[in-house]
Amino acid sequence: MSTNVISVINELIETSKDGEQGFLKAAEDAHDTQLKELLRSRADTCTRAARELQDVVMQLGGKPESGGSMSGALHRGWVDLKSAVGSRSDHAILADCEKGEDVAKKRYREAIEKDLPADVRAVVERQYEGVVQNHDRIRDLRDQYAAMKS
Repeated sequence: MSTNVISVINELIETSKDGEQGFLKAAEDAHDTQLKELLRSRADTCTRAARELQDVVMQLGGKPESGGSMSGALHRGWVDLKSAVGSRSDHAILADCEKGEDVAKKRYREAIEKDLPADVRAVVERQYEGVVQNHDRIRDLRDQYAAMKS
C-alpha cells in the first residue's frame, strides 16, 4: 500500500509544482501590479503545499518528486508561445490560471477517492480546500477582468 500512497502523493507534488511554475509565469506576464503580487502569493502557496507533500512522502519512506509534470510543462510552453505572438491581457492570463486550477482540483479529488491512511488523507483534504479556494479566487478575478473589458 505504501508504494501506491507514495505514487498518489508524488502526483500531487507534481501538480503543486505545476501550479507554482504556472503562477510564477502568470505573474511575470501580468500587467497589473496587484495581480502580479496575488499570483506570486499563489505560487508561494503551491510551493508550501509541495514541500508539505514531499515531507509526507519521506515519512512514508519514499523518494519525493521534485518537479512538475510533462502536461504542465506543455501547457506552460503553449502559454509562452501565446505570449510571444502577442501580449496577453490580464483576463487571458487569469483564464489560463483557472484552467490550471481546474486540473489541480480534479487531481486532488481523484487522490481523495483513493484509500489513503488517515493522517495522509487529512493533509490531502486540507490542501484540496486550499486548491478550491485558489480556483474560486482566480475564477472571480477572471470574471471581474472580463466585466472591465466590456
